[in-house]
Amino acid sequence: MSDRHASLQDRRWRNLLALAVVALIIIALAALALVRQSHEVAPRHVPQPFLPGFASEARDVAKIHVASKSGSVDMQFKPEKGWVVASHDDYPASFERVHETLVGLAGLETIEPKTARADWLHFLDLDPPPKGDGIAITLVDGRGRTLAALIVGKKENIGDPSGAVGLYVRRAVSDQSWLVRSVFEPKTDANDWLDKQVLDVDSARIQQADVNPSSGPSYEVRRNKPSDSDLTIVDLPKGREISYPGAADGVAGAISGFTFDDVRPARDFDFSDGAHTARLVAYTFDGLIVTVQTIQQGKDYWSEVSAEGAAGKPDAQRQARTIDARASGWAYKLPMYKGQQLMTQLENLLKPLPGKAPPATK
Repeated sequence: MSDRHASLQDRRWRNLLALAVVALIIIALAALALVRQSHEVAPRHVPQPFLPGFASEARDVAKIHVASKSGSVDMQFKPEKGWVVASHDDYPASFERVHETLVGLAGLETIEPKTARADWLHFLDLDPPPKGDGIAITLVDGRGRTLAALIVGKKENIGDPSGAVGLYVRRAVSDQSWLVRSVFEPKTDANDWLDKQVLDVDSARIQQADVNPSSGPSYEVRRNKPSDSDLTIVDLPKGREISYPGAADGVAGAISGFTFDDVRPARDFDFSDGAHTARLVAYTFDGLIVTVQTIQQGKDYWSEVSAEGAAGKPDAQRQARTIDARASGWAYKLPMYKGQQLMTQLENLLKPLPGKAPPATK
């Protein structure tokens, strides 16, 4: 009886031992699976600033040089002028663009390293200009010390919910490339860096405009009160009608949303030649007087802008000083539609005479 009991006890212990071993194996396999899974889902690279330390030095930047295959543009901070586009005769630079660029560069965050092979960099557009497709950005402080220099290449969608994009970048002195998270994209066209806030007069403010085209008779458009929806032609030629209600609005409205494609010193142009210069003088109900003179060179339209405030209108006088402070001494290359508006002939605003087409717009 005791032998049988001992045998049963022995089998039970063996079974328990076997179960314990199996359990240990299962636990070990599960732990191994968890370790493998954690390695698979864990990030292989810890994000870090691509330009470490630059965030604290960004305020010291005094020059931004941007070069690409299409050319280069230089922005510089000058104490007496602020930020200017040095490569455009020191025309004021867009502070928003400068700020966006410096903050964007300081915020570049590495996602993962990419190739370090020099012969593969062109696949990511990271070969330097002018021969390569990369964008070279160099930031220098007031003492001429380079704070950062990098090459920016292709863009990639990283599915960031905040709208950030992936950029391939590398330091100018290294072939090691990186994919980084970026909240900005570099601008290489000088036009993107120019401050476009020159003139913007709400068309509803315009009471009258005196128009002297480069050819054809001068004319005047007017509205009697601010609530009038359209400007009308004063002293219509006998037997003629305006082509449609509101046809004159575009002429005076050319100073609304005034924009430009390029800028050069006004001394490069001759706006004094009345035979080739169109002149528009717009008067607002609140006393602002804006004069725009426009010439055509080839297919391009260029304008110079000036302003004054009527006597006894201090707000208009202040606005005029602001406009003159920005526009004085400069000529603006206009979009074609804007130039054509400013050179509109009276005949273009009238219904054609029977059997006669209106003059073609230049």
